[in-house]
Amino acid sequence: MCINTMLVPLKDVTRSRTLLFSILILYHPLAVPITTSLSCTCSYSSSPSFSSSKSSSSFRPFYNIIEDRLVDIAGSFKNWFKSGNTEVLARIYEILDGRGSDEDGDDLTLHATDLALKNLGLRLTESFVLEVLAYGRDVLSCLKFFDWAGRQPGFFHTRATYTAIFKILSKAELMTVMFDFLDTHEKQRFDQKVRFYDTLIIGYAVARKPDRALNLFGRMRFLGLDLDSFGYHVLLNSLAEKNSMGGFQTILEQIRLRGHENHVTHSVVMKYFCMRKRLCEAEEYLNSLVHNGKVLHGPEVRVLLGALCENNMFERAGELIEEFGSSGMVPHEIALGEWICHLVRAGRLNEALAYFREKQSSEVYAPGLFQYNILIGRLLKKKRLHEVYDLLMEMKDNHITPDMVTMNIVLCFFCKAGMIDAALEIYNSRSQFGLSPSLLAYRSLIHMLCLNENADEAYGVLKKLIDEGYFLDRGAFYEVANALYRECKVDEMEELLILALERNFLPRASVYDKLISALCQAGRLRDGYLIHGQLNSIVSQKSYIRLITGFSKSNRGDIAARLLVEMRQKGFVPTDALYRVVIRSLLKGDNPNIQFLNLLETLAHYGGLKEICRLFVDEAAVAKKPELVKEVFEIKQNYGISPTLASYLYLLRSYLRSDRILDALNFFNDLRRHGVKNRRLYNNIIIGLCRIKRTDMALKLLSEMMIDKLTPSIGCYENLVQSLCWEKRYLEAIKLVNDYEKMGRCLTSAIGNVFLFHSLQAPEIYDICVRLREVKEEEFSGSSMLSLIIGVFSGRLRVYLHSENMEELIEKCFPLDRYTYNLLLLRASWSDIDQVRELFDRMCQKGYCPDRFTYNIMLRAFLKHGRKEEAKLCFEEMLRNGFHPIVNTRNFIGRITN
Repeated sequence: MCINTMLVPLKDVTRSRTLLFSILILYHPLAVPITTSLSCTCSYSSSPSFSSSKSSSSFRPFYNIIEDRLVDIAGSFKNWFKSGNTEVLARIYEILDGRGSDEDGDDLTLHATDLALKNLGLRLTESFVLEVLAYGRDVLSCLKFFDWAGRQPGFFHTRATYTAIFKILSKAELMTVMFDFLDTHEKQRFDQKVRFYDTLIIGYAVARKPDRALNLFGRMRFLGLDLDSFGYHVLLNSLAEKNSMGGFQTILEQIRLRGHENHVTHSVVMKYFCMRKRLCEAEEYLNSLVHNGKVLHGPEVRVLLGALCENNMFERAGELIEEFGSSGMVPHEIALGEWICHLVRAGRLNEALAYFREKQSSEVYAPGLFQYNILIGRLLKKKRLHEVYDLLMEMKDNHITPDMVTMNIVLCFFCKAGMIDAALEIYNSRSQFGLSPSLLAYRSLIHMLCLNENADEAYGVLKKLIDEGYFLDRGAFYEVANALYRECKVDEMEELLILALERNFLPRASVYDKLISALCQAGRLRDGYLIHGQLNSIVSQKSYIRLITGFSKSNRGDIAARLLVEMRQKGFVPTDALYRVVIRSLLKGDNPNIQFLNLLETLAHYGGLKEICRLFVDEAAVAKKPELVKEVFEIKQNYGISPTLASYLYLLRSYLRSDRILDALNFFNDLRRHGVKNRRLYNNIIIGLCRIKRTDMALKLLSEMMIDKLTPSIGCYENLVQSLCWEKRYLEAIKLVNDYEKMGRCLTSAIGNVFLFHSLQAPEIYDICVRLREVKEEEFSGSSMLSLIIGVFSGRLRVYLHSENMEELIEKCFPLDRYTYNLLLLRASWSDIDQVRELFDRMCQKGYCPDRFTYNIMLRAFLKHGRKEEAKLCFEEMLRNGFHPIVNTRNFIGRITN
């Protein structure tokens, strides 16, 4: 039962100069504001005035509204809101919230707040104080006004005002504050005129402590005092809600004995039956009231209807609506309004809307503000925006003054309709008509601002939401944090995080990850590291990776290494790539050897040493630090891990990359002396020697490898042939190929391409082939075919072959690749541009993507043959694919445009 129905003026009053002081001290500033729907109107507000003709021309369906200027749309809604504006109430709460200012424009202090309220010249009465408390949505502001009003000369708080503030505290679930207040009140003694026990009993009853209230009631009766009708009914209602059967029956009998039984009593009894699902008894009780000629006021029927609907007995509820409504025992508006509300709450929205329209068209029902609000709210939740708009227009045309709920619905409507500018205009003008946005309105506005990439505005709205006294909403917080991250608003992200921590709100790790990531991207590694240190216990693996990568790239390997160790301590497993980044950074810094080995020694305690050593050896070899590789070998042996073949290979490569040839050979020979003769070791040292232009040593080792009956890899032959040709030792290269073919191996693209390339620069290669092999033209074996290709390609053989025939000829000798096609293009570009174009198209059709070498050959060919337009198109395509010409770009462009 709604206790507001029992608030009646009382003659007995009590003073409250100091009682609320303890509440204000104990009150937590983050309490959730009261969000109930209140529609009280201050006596100072102007009456609603609206012109129906004006409204019909200023509003159109929302899908057409976007054509108008958004400021005009917002303005028309603002005018409607102002029709129900309670300026005095809005001004009171503006002062209480500290949004007012003194004559100098400074924020109001506590004394200035009292003075500002006095300057309003308010005439304090019980009804006005109740109206102010009902208007408020912020618990702290309501408490401030209650305390201020109690300290004003000539005004005494009544039980009705006490009950109102108790109800506010109860709905905000600030029970501790409420009990402290009641305890303070109970310990003080007032003038005998004060209804001391009445206030305490009502307070404990509203605070859901009926046992304590009954105890005080017994003490009160022992002193010869008694409750009045109001107090009895508040206590009875509390006992009904707490299912105290014995206490309930006792108080009910006392009410009947004293002649206090009225419609409130009937409502509480109905509530008692319905809360225990004794619906048949409730209906019988209601019928008995009607049979005895009692006049029903609505709450009695409302309680039963609600219980029937909650138990899915809608048919029976509908029958009762028709029965009581048609009989005239219950006002028809109350019955129909209650039925619509219950249908909506039960999720039967279409049925409720149809019923609403049916009764409205029959002119037997004029819906009120509450019915409109509940229908519009549920339609808005279902995103049925057209119907929301229609109902809002009906409200305006019927001169229904909007309340706070309606204003919030309109704000949410603008957001859901995508009209964010109009929503912002309403929000920014809220003080003009006393709008206090609900949590849902705040969420909708924040969501739309984030979607529209307006993170700054969204952040401002979120801060205002917190200032209004709401708890920090998780959904809104994360949405704003993500929007700020997307828009790289690093400073705002830091402020938001501090704001959350100040309110004991601990965001999930992803927020810290994004903040640290944003700081790293902005180059603020130090700030990211400080935040990481403060929130070390909840930072995730992603944050570690961001910081480690950032510090490694900034050549702060010492910090990166520290974070890597910390990461392992927390049980995270770094990737190989992350290890490599840190190791490379250390090798580039000061004292690289010491830091390198210290990190390895530290990481050895966390397991996986074998794999970690592999990474350290590899990076040390790449950095040309073989002495570090040897140190790693020693560390592995200290931990009982024997060096593997891979470890020997890494050390050998390290020597070769550092150009320490003698050390490499000594190490290799030492391994052979110890019986380690492996094909991979030979291959690696031969290829390594070729890459550093030590061809003779490589040939010697190749011979020794053959003596050891180990088969060289194809890579050995490819690298040796390439090295010999670069040194113009063509005869040895051809002999090596002959030996290679005697092993039964086919020529690879790499070997064939080397000979083709060098045949263009040194056509005498063909003469060497002929002299060496002394073959006749009809005797074409493998090398004979290579000789023929070299002769044709170099021009020594005067044979004209089309490019396609040339491809077929080469393919009989070795597989073609992109490099082969580039050589064919280069050769064809000397004489026939049409062949070049055909060859290029054929190359692309076979799946070989052109590279920089390809495009440069084509450009030179087009320019050489005067094809400027084609050269220009080729140049543009080259740029689109991310390549640039080898020739001077400025001169090249000039040659195309001239």
